[in-house]
Amino acid sequence: MKLGLHISNFTWPEGAPRLGAVLADVASAADEAGFDRISVMDHVWQIQVVGPPENDMLEAYTALGYLAAHTKVAKLFTMVTGVTYRDPGLLAKAVTTLDVLSGGRALLGIGAAWNEDESRGLGLFFPSTKERFERLEEALQICKQMFAGDETPYQGKHYQLGRLLNSPLPLSKPSPRILIGGGGEKKTLLLVAKYADACNLFPSPEVGHKLDVLKQHCENVGRDYDEIEKTCMFHFDLTSKSPGEIIEGLRGLAAMGFQQAHGSLVNAYDTKQFEVFRNEIIPAVAEL
Repeated sequence: MKLGLHISNFTWPEGAPRLGAVLADVASAADEAGFDRISVMDHVWQIQVVGPPENDMLEAYTALGYLAAHTKVAKLFTMVTGVTYRDPGLLAKAVTTLDVLSGGRALLGIGAAWNEDESRGLGLFFPSTKERFERLEEALQICKQMFAGDETPYQGKHYQLGRLLNSPLPLSKPSPRILIGGGGEKKTLLLVAKYADACNLFPSPEVGHKLDVLKQHCENVGRDYDEIEKTCMFHFDLTSKSPGEIIEGLRGLAAMGFQQAHGSLVNAYDTKQFEVFRNEIIPAVAEL
């Protein structure tokens, strides 16, 4: 099993004047400790489960470009981009740019978007749930086409693109991997089966059932279930759990078939914590 760090909280003790420097230290420490990937949220306001909307939040792709310069190995992506926040042609270009500048370390994390408050607050496009999922499928098709260098015009219900030119092309081979976030059984997991290289689920009591649903969708569309990387969110809380307890939790996820545990670290700005991951946790789960 591999681990990923999700940086979701930027309200740190030294405030905005030191936010860039501290973020660079966090990303560099995670990279050196052996985290396989690093993500940020694609939100413009803080989300309620983390803190009030007024708390600090960085725009995702600007932040990822900054992280590319302060890491060497870890893959970089959003967990996850709301499809309505950027037109798919621009999104594919942003991910490609990140991939090229990071030396082939970009992933595309994407979902149907859900945060109506921030969308209404900043005037972002936020149509009905039905339309967002329609746009998500079209965006997946467009991004895959642009990553592959196919410039053929695209005519969809919601998006019409005259020439899908994408130069330079991504460095990732055959293309940046696509992760679709969410566990909706009728729509989201079906899109995973049809288009994605990875899924991302939450560790709820229903998570085993979600994997069974995904497997059935794969059978229905003729996709090899084992081709899809299974990732699950996880809370790396060294303030209330011992390294051994975290390792046991990760063993449980691995036993269910998850290959990646991805989550936040309480007080990530305290980079001494990353030594525990380097020396104890990551080696212990590497063979799971």
